[in-house]
Amino acid sequence: MAEYKGRVLNKGQVSGDVLLLDEPLSFWGGYDPETGVILDKQHPQVGLVMTGKIVVMPGTRGSSGTPGVLGESLRLGTGPLGLILNKGDINVTAAAMIVSTLYNIDCPVIELDVDAFAQLVDNIPLSISLEGQVTQ
Repeated sequence: MAEYKGRVLNKGQVSGDVLLLDEPLSFWGGYDPETGVILDKQHPQVGLVMTGKIVVMPGTRGSSGTPGVLGESLRLGTGPLGLILNKGDINVTAAAMIVSTLYNIDCPVIELDVDAFAQLVDNIPLSISLEGQVTQ
């Protein structure tokens, strides 16, 4: 079992399987908040579903529309359980904070350093603690 301490951008405690994205994703136009499916045809994980996964991604691309799209998917229950990034993202963090405040739905957002981030593996169980401890 490996453990990593991350920086908490939005707190929450979850356990679930990892969905590892190889490249940054644009939520605006690249993700369907109603189904949780990655739509961006140029993305390596096009067609995969984020619903109920802990999404590990190097960051996002694109616009300030991310909070609205990601926030709506979290509200609908079609979004990820949590997000782990190797670079903090204000738009992803804002979406998680807004949904936590308005709907009492927690979606942890954790920033890991490059070395810890590189150790995470797709399709395995992972846990995030309130303190930002990532255990795989």
